[in-house]
Amino acid sequence: MAQEYKLILKSADQPGYTSELECYLRHGGYESLKKALALQPRTLPDGKTQTPQEFIRQEVMTSGLRGRGGAGFSCGLKWSFVDRKSGKPIYLICNADESEPGTFKDRQIIYKDPHQLIEGMILSCFANDVHLAYIYIRGEMPDGARLLNQCLQEARAKNFLGRNILGSGYDLEIYVHRGAGAYICGEETGLIESLEGKRPYPRIKPPYFPAVLGLWMCPTIVNNVETLCNVKHIVAMGGAEFAKLGTPNNTGTRIVSLSGHVRKPGYYEVEVGKVTIGELIHDPAFGGGLRDGRKLKAVIPGGSSAKVFKAGEKFSIKGKEVAMLDLPYDFDSLIQAGSMSGSSAIIVMDDSTDIVAALANIAEFYAHESCGQCTPCREGSLWMSKALHRLTHGEGRTGDADYLIKIADNIPGGRTICAFGEACSWPVQSFVAKFKDEFVAKGAADEARRAEETTPPAAPKPLAVAKH
Repeated sequence: MAQEYKLILKSADQPGYTSELECYLRHGGYESLKKALALQPRTLPDGKTQTPQEFIRQEVMTSGLRGRGGAGFSCGLKWSFVDRKSGKPIYLICNADESEPGTFKDRQIIYKDPHQLIEGMILSCFANDVHLAYIYIRGEMPDGARLLNQCLQEARAKNFLGRNILGSGYDLEIYVHRGAGAYICGEETGLIESLEGKRPYPRIKPPYFPAVLGLWMCPTIVNNVETLCNVKHIVAMGGAEFAKLGTPNNTGTRIVSLSGHVRKPGYYEVEVGKVTIGELIHDPAFGGGLRDGRKLKAVIPGGSSAKVFKAGEKFSIKGKEVAMLDLPYDFDSLIQAGSMSGSSAIIVMDDSTDIVAALANIAEFYAHESCGQCTPCREGSLWMSKALHRLTHGEGRTGDADYLIKIADNIPGGRTICAFGEACSWPVQSFVAKFKDEFVAKGAADEARRAEETTPPAAPKPLAVAKH
């Protein structure tokens, strides 16, 4: 039977639990940090010495933790790419710029259990020899920024942060930096540019991989809020135990943002791959099903940039035919089905949904949020939005469906510096491909109406002349 498994949210939703440090300490807060700082160097079987920092990095690698921000890249592997030989300082940035439409999980952590994020950051910084870190928080979350600053002050007062943390000799400072409301700052190099005080134009990779040339051209780690929280639990239980949660290559838990036409929209924490899309939508423990008298029409499985699934679709997964609602909610299954889990935001649409209007809303967002650096993205996102605006304002054309696909196909594929090109084109490609008849019908109806309006009235027949 499908059910929640609360690891990160274990305390946050308990009655009486608050964001204050004393409450966090009563629930075992900062015990993982104390455990990490008490670690001693160990001798490996090959005779080499492993430092406490190397041990933690290995535990994260063993855990199989994948990034919870969208790409699902191995956290341990990302850490392993950091240039530790350049002599430059290493920085860590927490990406709290949660801007993907349909996503509202990270703010639950920030507002309800901020010290868990701070502890996860301190542990990650310790493991990677970082002495200065930043929390880059979305500009539309001013209360979250104030709360995090307050919690950082509490942590400093207890010597969990600052100089000589808990007498260990380790120094670390963390600062909160508020963004200005730009979706592109969710992209790690655009975020770094913004943090440096510049226009948030994403950087070209290579050569500007953050692990080598990041903040101020120094090695930099950028991890998502939920990802960093998991580090606290990996240190507490060990990488091997953490890897037992979830499924192979999809370990641990994920917090799913569920919205749209379900009875119980909200956020739910589940073991990765142990729950299907159908269960998340219909099970009473989660979405509770659709509204009365409605049928499922479409599902966006990973935030608005993920390719849409059509109700009734079937996919070939590992040689087996799997119905869309039976897809395990994990990284790999959704990729094999042609979409992605992205920011783990599921948007449910029932048969009352105007698909053309829904896509027009998404396209307008991406046209507005393009940074404008790359021509295919800057121009293409706007063209698609304009075409969809026509279709939703009575000016559509029968050929608009093919026109949209032609534009969308010419944006991604290495033509842009960052993945925003894919983010704006994937919804158009998938919506039009799977619901093309609705786009064609709307365009044809508009053309027929306009033709009728512009057809001149028939000339009156001459009056018959009476003969005398």
